[in-house]
Amino acid sequence: MKNMPNFDIYPKKETKKIISFLKSIQKKTKKEKVVIGISGGIDSALSLTLLSKAYKKSNIFPVYLPYALPIIKSFDKNLKKTKNLVKKLNLSEENFLIIEIKKPVDKLIDIAKGVGKKGLDRFIFELKECFTCPSADYTNKIRVGNILARVRMIVLFDIAKKVDGLVCGTENRSEALLGYYTRYGDQASDIEPIAHLYKTQVYQLAKFLKIPKEIIDSPASANLWEGQTDEGEFGFKYSEADQVLHQVFDLKKPLNKIDRKKFPNLKKIFQYYKNNEFKKQVPYSLLK
Repeated sequence: MKNMPNFDIYPKKETKKIISFLKSIQKKTKKEKVVIGISGGIDSALSLTLLSKAYKKSNIFPVYLPYALPIIKSFDKNLKKTKNLVKKLNLSEENFLIIEIKKPVDKLIDIAKGVGKKGLDRFIFELKECFTCPSADYTNKIRVGNILARVRMIVLFDIAKKVDGLVCGTENRSEALLGYYTRYGDQASDIEPIAHLYKTQVYQLAKFLKIPKEIIDSPASANLWEGQTDEGEFGFKYSEADQVLHQVFDLKKPLNKIDRKKFPNLKKIFQYYKNNEFKKQVPYSLLK
């Protein structure tokens, strides 16, 4: 990366390190099967690719969990990308599961809409309030997004229980430091193969491992609502955030020593981190 030569990874060495880690977890836990949610995005694609190098391919269970599928499934671009990746990695098509979560999500949204309201008030509120409309306010979109993320993890952990395996997460270090995740949703997992990599390093490793270009070129998104993107929510780009986070947390550089001209969103990036810092401290308890 420009201006940050020490930020680059050595892809071949990194791949070996992650594969060794994944194999050690199998040995430690005596769990030889693994379940992973795949979305058509780069994080899950890279994680699945790494799993395919560390686990028996018949022991990997990729799961695609859309809110809903179009009548003509081929119109779902993310499904097409995940299918192509599963095929490219020579994984078992029988193990590749496609599960719509619309019914449980809609039921939970219906319950959430009426919280605190009764009788006629609830009826009127539900007529006016649309949690899944493009015009829904940001708080309601976040609430729905959290429900989606948590329902997905319920399904993944249940499948893992069924096959006696572990759930593989797909979180990267940028997301972890920024607190860009749903507690007990996409943050929940048994294994995290790329949690030590910044998003820009994820792209480096993905290119080395020849992840399909259609996945690498797709805007990063948690697929929580139509048109949602990570950087759209942030108001800054990963390329800038990663360099700031690297200097603050790895190089231990004080904020006032970081060049604000080079990083115009410095304050915004650090404020985003501060706003979500509580996520790393919960649950609060008297336990020492």
